[in-house]
Amino acid sequence: MAIRITPCGAVRTVTGSCHLLEAKGLKVLVDCGMFQGEDEEKNYDPFPFDPKEIDYLILTHAHIDHCGRIPLLVREGFRGKILCTRPTAQIARIMLLDAAKVMNETYKSRLRKAERTGEIVNPPLYEELDVLESFDFFSHPYLEYGKRYDLAPGFSFTLRDAGHILGSAFIEFEVEGRKITFSGDLGNRGKPIVRDPSPPSTADAVFIETTYGDRNHKSFKESKKEFEEAVLKTLYREGNVLIPSYALERAQDILFVLREMFERDILPECQVFLDSPLAINATKIFLQNPEFFDEETYRIFKERDPFSFPYLKFTREVEESKKINDVKSGAIIIAGSGMLTGGRILHHLKHNLWREECSLIFVGFQPKGTLGRRIIEGADKVRILGEEIAVRAEVYTINGFSSHADQRELTEWLSHAGNPKVFLIHGEEEKMKIFAEHIKGELNLESYVPELGEVLEI
Repeated sequence: MAIRITPCGAVRTVTGSCHLLEAKGLKVLVDCGMFQGEDEEKNYDPFPFDPKEIDYLILTHAHIDHCGRIPLLVREGFRGKILCTRPTAQIARIMLLDAAKVMNETYKSRLRKAERTGEIVNPPLYEELDVLESFDFFSHPYLEYGKRYDLAPGFSFTLRDAGHILGSAFIEFEVEGRKITFSGDLGNRGKPIVRDPSPPSTADAVFIETTYGDRNHKSFKESKKEFEEAVLKTLYREGNVLIPSYALERAQDILFVLREMFERDILPECQVFLDSPLAINATKIFLQNPEFFDEETYRIFKERDPFSFPYLKFTREVEESKKINDVKSGAIIIAGSGMLTGGRILHHLKHNLWREECSLIFVGFQPKGTLGRRIIEGADKVRILGEEIAVRAEVYTINGFSSHADQRELTEWLSHAGNPKVFLIHGEEEKMKIFAEHIKGELNLESYVPELGEVLEI
């Protein structure tokens, strides 16, 4: 019996993760993510399947490029079950509510401008009510790592810890003795908070992410040292530190490191702002799920809050956020969005990016088409909130904070899968080519890069 797999997103690009698996009369989705960056318009394309016919949606984790179109799926007729770990469900809720709010605000802003120019503006993909309705389909009890779940006779799956963010998983399907693994997003080893990725079982086919398939990160230890030096250098020259950060994992990693700096007595007196209601809520969810922490962080958790220290201030309200820009020196500002595609970080950039004494520290991937990517690639000026701003602040890119495995880690993980058919997904094309050559040389594995909507039979 053939197993049919159709890639419906994250094909030759990093965002929009979604794969349709058909076997034993069932239709199962792996993720249903939002496209971001230069692929954003693809969110308005129709799903290449009928949502009413989907029996299950299994979520690998709650980043918006993996869960962001769930409310749209439900609005268009999905009535199946959504399966995931407990942290993934909790985090998906706050992520999707935030996405609905941001889309609505962006739409209103663009609509005002469009009225003057005559342009057509796409409406939000969904509203907050759509998000709330979608949570009627999240199934209880939540899934656990290492436990086999049966979808039909001869058709089961098991989740393993992907080590990417809290509650993240990769999925091992078994259909009549054949094994197909979807990596989801695999984590960077040696990070604080979450455990390292578990190794996969041997498989007949592996769909593996390739976000950083072309390079190796510095170790987290090296990156932490680089981060500390950048922060201290900026504070001692009386500038502000801007850290565009994803609300999940990255924000908590940064708080963890800053707390360590404070406890080691190397962080000078300053003001640290977590200027993101979403990151604040995510941090609370982390504290509710300590059993998903790695051993060191769990030990700290039993004694004290691993993300808190005296200089830290949470700023939920807009007025509190605006007041941060009255601080001309000695501030560390952690705010979203991590790709500079919106959010409060843009206001802080407007006030600080042109100042030579300040610094901008990127600790996450910047896809093509984003403001973050343009700054990293050396733009002298960028347009922020309708104004041209000079890029004079010192710019750092510290990839060891990444929640994604690098080439070496992806290869090591894949080496445990035996001699599978390898399908490269969730990466930019040029990086996939480099990774394909690498695993051919290192593991003697051939790989294939599918097309969007191509039906693969295994």
